[in-house]
Amino acid sequence: MNNEIRNILEEVKSGRMSVDDALLHLKDEPFEEMGYAKVDLHRKIRQGAPEVIYGEGKTVDQIIGIADMLTGHGQIPVLITRINRDKAERLAENHEISYNEHARIAIIGDMPEPDGIGTIVIATGGTSDIPVAEEAALTAECLGNEVERLYDVGVAGIHRLLANRDHLQKASVVVAVAGMEGALASVVGGLVDCPVIAVPTSVGYGASFGGLSALLSMLNSCASGVAVVNIDNGFGAGFMASRINHMEVRK
Repeated sequence: MNNEIRNILEEVKSGRMSVDDALLHLKDEPFEEMGYAKVDLHRKIRQGAPEVIYGEGKTVDQIIGIADMLTGHGQIPVLITRINRDKAERLAENHEISYNEHARIAIIGDMPEPDGIGTIVIATGGTSDIPVAEEAALTAECLGNEVERLYDVGVAGIHRLLANRDHLQKASVVVAVAGMEGALASVVGGLVDCPVIAVPTSVGYGASFGGLSALLSMLNSCASGVAVVNIDNGFGAGFMASRINHMEVRK
């Protein structure tokens, strides 16, 4: 993936940027000390994706302060995860945002144009899994990916999944989001030739143990090519799917 350093070097090579300007850009402070946070301003240079704000546990003033710092250094869009409506409404007084209450995600600025190598498909076992799936989908879209949603295609009515086999088999990555026994990931893994990221959710009755049953089922999947993130971690799945969808052959 072309990262920011590569873009700077291309600008120097073409003569559109001087060597001194490039050095100034790269020598910028790698992080900003705010007392309650050390905002990582070089994360996009190092990793290809900028810092994301985790909203849960932070005060709204802290979220606003970090968002101000990121946008002040040119980061757009800014993704804020696990943020409730009250905090989002306060944030909206300072920044123009879009907010998805189900996913608990706020985004400052417009979504980028997709530049991944293919499409990320997000599939859920049931409707109750959609909040976690939307966290994954919006994260992936914010990182520059084309996303297709296949919701409520769980194994209780497996014909619903099989009716979408073409969409699954054209994907570059599939994110399978399911609670209960978490069987969706294994079934999808047996149908596709791309990586499958399994997301166990805390959806289910007592013996699901808040998603632990789904997590263990997914970890024990007999399908090859299935990797698992933590319970309800839609963000982690969306981020990893984006990494995979932006991989290129490195010479």
